[in-house]
Amino acid sequence: MLASGVFDLLHLGHVKFLEAAKKAGGKNAKLFVIVARDRTVEKIKGRKPIIPENQRRTLINSLKVVDKAILGYEMLDIAEVINKMKPDLIVLGHDQKTMEKNVKEYCCNNAVNIDIIKIEKFGEDSLDSSSKILRKIINKFSR
Repeated sequence: MLASGVFDLLHLGHVKFLEAAKKAGGKNAKLFVIVARDRTVEKIKGRKPIIPENQRRTLINSLKVVDKAILGYEMLDIAEVINKMKPDLIVLGHDQKTMEKNVKEYCCNNAVNIDIIKIEKFGEDSLDSSSKILRKIINKFSR
């Protein structure tokens, strides 16, 4: 099974997402996580991540729920990811709408059968996103 994300400023929402992803795969599931490359993050979000890609990958790889974390492919090509990783299940977060569309489109166009599970948001927590953490740091230290 496969999950992916940026995982910049690792927070509880990331951990809950990965735990839910592992659980969705069943008892003996192996969870492989693709961590977005710095260039990919900059292209998608318009800014570089705070934490460099190798450190983000190492942090994700250190979580007990993750079997292996790897860096993403430079060109963000879903076909390349699916062909190399050959997942039977792809788990997506609540905010990965473009990825969901791309995976479904690839599967449909290539007669590939991959289950897709979407993990919904876990409720409101004061620090459940990297941008909320950044805002809190800025507000706290700009006084």
